[in-house]
Amino acid sequence: MVDAARARKLADRIQQIVAEMLERRIKDPRLGFVTVTDTRVTADLREATVFYTVFGSDAERADSAAALESAKGIIRSEVGRQTGVRFAPTLTFKHDPLPDSARHLDDLILAARARDAEVARRAEGASYAGEADPYKKPEEDEDALFDKVEDDQE
Repeated sequence: MVDAARARKLADRIQQIVAEMLERRIKDPRLGFVTVTDTRVTADLREATVFYTVFGSDAERADSAAALESAKGIIRSEVGRQTGVRFAPTLTFKHDPLPDSARHLDDLILAARARDAEVARRAEGASYAGEADPYKKPEEDEDALFDKVEDDQE
């Protein structure tokens, strides 16, 4: 097992190499607008998982996944050459669902804000169903009760 900091540095370097390869050297027409979002390397530095997103439809996402799989060997050899590690890690490409999840959460937050605004709009002219302050209060005549308790003690 290696140091976690070394594994993180290697993961960052692999992410840079893969992104550069996709931008400049891989000329597959199936490859769409791919962004490498994260890379994780196992503790033994033997396997690397590269997370990516694709801008476009599901069909473009599938085409890009096929293009990445076909270019995996070229990318792996370049990673091994540029990193200088004894064993070039095997690469696994996974679609990153994080941007889709974030977009869904943004939509839910916008819907909640719209509902809150609707409730606030309805509450503007509303009045209480009962009293404005529903909690019981001590009687107004506390001094008289206090005097009565003092008289009883004498």
